[in-house]
Amino acid sequence: MSTARLTINLQALASNWRALDAKTDVETAAVVKADGYGLGAGPVSNALAEEGVRKFFVAVAEEGAAVRQAIGPGPQICVFSGHMEGDADLLRAHDLIPLINAPQQFQRHMQALPDHPFGIQLDSGMNRLGLEPADWTDLRPKAEALNPVVVMSHLACADEPDHPMNQQQLKTFREMTDGITAPRSLAATGGTLLGPEFHFELCRPGIGLYGGMPFAGARPVVTVDLPVIQVRALEVGETVGYGNSWAARRPSRIATVAAGYADGLHRAIGGGIDTFAGDQPCPVVGRISMDLITVDVTDLPEDPERLRILNGHQTVDDLAEAAGTIGYEILTSMGRRYSRGYVE
Repeated sequence: MSTARLTINLQALASNWRALDAKTDVETAAVVKADGYGLGAGPVSNALAEEGVRKFFVAVAEEGAAVRQAIGPGPQICVFSGHMEGDADLLRAHDLIPLINAPQQFQRHMQALPDHPFGIQLDSGMNRLGLEPADWTDLRPKAEALNPVVVMSHLACADEPDHPMNQQQLKTFREMTDGITAPRSLAATGGTLLGPEFHFELCRPGIGLYGGMPFAGARPVVTVDLPVIQVRALEVGETVGYGNSWAARRPSRIATVAAGYADGLHRAIGGGIDTFAGDQPCPVVGRISMDLITVDVTDLPEDPERLRILNGHQTVDDLAEAAGTIGYEILTSMGRRYSRGYVE
């Protein structure tokens, strides 16, 4: 097989959810947006539902419809983007809960689906999504009378525990929700790890479920195996790849593997990243191109058939750091060329 292999360990995913759930005394939901962070919303949502998750969060209604088809009736599915123009049929047909972000969305929801459940998203200082304090003051009596499913906000700096913005947003969220009877949610993965004062009635981890930071205790969920297309011998001074960016300092064996930036392995990753033959690291050399990566396998006793670039030794966050990005982007960039398999 000439395509790279992406293997998703659903047991590890479920284990990560259990570990995060154990850190709180409240209900723990799951964020499965962006096609389950690139790993397949259907299998991911199914595994989490079987583990006991009863509340899911997605970005848009179309994602919610896919999750509903996967998990069936029963669990709640909340939509971060709220009730957008044209969403009414999807929200109704798939029993999705829009998180109202603006007075216009509330009006749209009341006109289109007056008896359909909804939640509220508040802006506690991130200035991205949610009702502003003044709008919430005006809307709150009407919204509360209709029993929203959840009232939530989102932390801007939860991955930095000592950042003053965390306490500032906590204070604002408390003030905006004081006396409310609906369940409240402020914490995603980072907020869950900040401690009980951030937990309220519901936590909703995302990246931590998939093995990413800031959940340092997460089990790796993804492995990526790259098939070796060719191995060639280089003399001292010969170069590899575009721009002659790497030159052999010793007689070397260079393996070319079938993957590249078209598969989410960003061109910026470059040096400092390894692939692995078992536990033996083999450094990536030269520039990553669209479909190919070159690897120094000189220290292996035999030419390998495949090399692993994501495993317990090297995580999505290691790749992200090398690329100057975040683990979320690495996960969600992994395209459809991979052959995919699931460990249940």
